[in-house]
Amino acid sequence: MTLSPLGDKVVLKAIKEEETTKSGIILPGEAKDKPSQGEVIAVGPGGIIDGNEVKMQVKEGDTVIYAKYAGTEVTLDDEEYIIVGQSDILATVKK
Repeated sequence: MTLSPLGDKVVLKAIKEEETTKSGIILPGEAKDKPSQGEVIAVGPGGIIDGNEVKMQVKEGDTVIYAKYAGTEVTLDDEEYIIVGQSDILATVKK
């Protein structure tokens, strides 16, 4: 099965944060923040959304930073994904 986003939606796979600090302290589950970086898995076609033309600015394979509590979490074939609107993506990460 594959996810094919519609409109200005983007499918992300969250990148898990480190579970220890740089000094070696292990963080318990409740102290960890929700991940806010992800890899773009699929991108919608864009087009006219609510009367405005939307050009998609991310592409598959990009690493992005997205709003912490944005999107809808989906599990497909035992993999967890997040579907967000392009406006919830704050930046791309260049390596």
